[in-house]
Amino acid sequence: MTTEPTAPSLPRKPLDHARLRRLVVGQGLAAVVDALFLIWLTLFVLELANPGIATGFVLVAVALPRAALLLPAGVLVDRVGPAPVAAGASWLRVAVLLALAALVTLTSPSVTTVALLAGLLGVADAAYFPAALALLPAVVPAEKLSRVNALIQGAESGGDLVGPPIAAGAIAAFGFDATIGAIAAMAALAAVALSTLIRVVRRGEGTRDDTGPDTIDGEELSSVRALGAGLRYAWHEPLVRGMLAAIALINIAVVGPVLVGGAVLAAQRLGGAGSLGVVLSGFGAGSLAGSLMAGWRPPARRGWTVVGGVAAIGAGMVGLAVATQVVAATAVASLIGLGSAFLGVVVVATLQERVPEQLLGRVMSLVVLATVAFDPFSYVLAGVLLPLGTTTLFLVCGGAVLACAGVVATSPAIRSLR
Repeated sequence: MTTEPTAPSLPRKPLDHARLRRLVVGQGLAAVVDALFLIWLTLFVLELANPGIATGFVLVAVALPRAALLLPAGVLVDRVGPAPVAAGASWLRVAVLLALAALVTLTSPSVTTVALLAGLLGVADAAYFPAALALLPAVVPAEKLSRVNALIQGAESGGDLVGPPIAAGAIAAFGFDATIGAIAAMAALAAVALSTLIRVVRRGEGTRDDTGPDTIDGEELSSVRALGAGLRYAWHEPLVRGMLAAIALINIAVVGPVLVGGAVLAAQRLGGAGSLGVVLSGFGAGSLAGSLMAGWRPPARRGWTVVGGVAAIGAGMVGLAVATQVVAATAVASLIGLGSAFLGVVVVATLQERVPEQLLGRVMSLVVLATVAFDPFSYVLAGVLLPLGTTTLFLVCGGAVLACAGVVATSPAIRSLR
């Protein structure tokens, strides 16, 4: 079962309508805030305590509630609507950032206090991410989904690329308290922009069938059963199942090996650990380019584009296995970033177009979960394979991604995508 988005017709240029500009500004600023805050949080915890367990403790405090609450948040998005959930999560983020700013300015907070507040940000993230993705089809016409997704993902890639030097430079020049205050102000602007969309987004009352996935004999399912309905839909729909599986496998085979294996590769072959920053900047630049390319010229044959994006990521991982110069490693990291970003825009836009509206929040929560939940497994995989050498690590992981591209190419549901 598929449905087409019901967003009203808007002018031909992607940002000619005010609601589209507010959407892009709100979600783009939110992405930049995430990138800046992660650097601020890491540096601030290092200032409070010695490097090591304290930093990991705080980052886990963000990650655990985010992963645990993503699927229930998807049910909430489908019940309440993406606009109110996205706006509410954004204001919760502002409140937490202001509380952190007050603590840093007026007191010397403990690592535990910072971790508790960081955990609230994880709660906000769990609600915000699926809501933000589900909000787009309610505002953006189907033919513009790829372009708007590309603009928002481009803001995220740009934040990842320039966020570390900007955040570090601001902290050095103005201090931790002024920097977190500026980040909170940006988050407030994002929340204001997203809040204005609550009234203009009209959820279609009565668009659900009495026999739809959230009702039985006209009665609404409980939250647990509604979550089960979403999981069953994702499993039984070949397109959704295939894309989620590909995202999860890529996350496992790429994140840990690139971050952990990349650091070892830089130290052993590329002239020192400092070269890792150059390689990762290549990944960020490739991600930004891939996002913009996907939006500028949306592919006519999406299925083969998905296959090509997965294959590009696998080829880049294999390239890291044989790279011995910083320039070569940076080039192949750029290829991985380009393939990842291009693939992300195409996959998300495709699901936004084809998943039924009443299930979109739950499916988007699965997309986010497949993107972030497998990071620990990826780090474990890197740790298991690293004793065999970086060449083996990248060959095995790159080969797994290339094999995934082959499997994706055999799926009629994905291969026939237009």
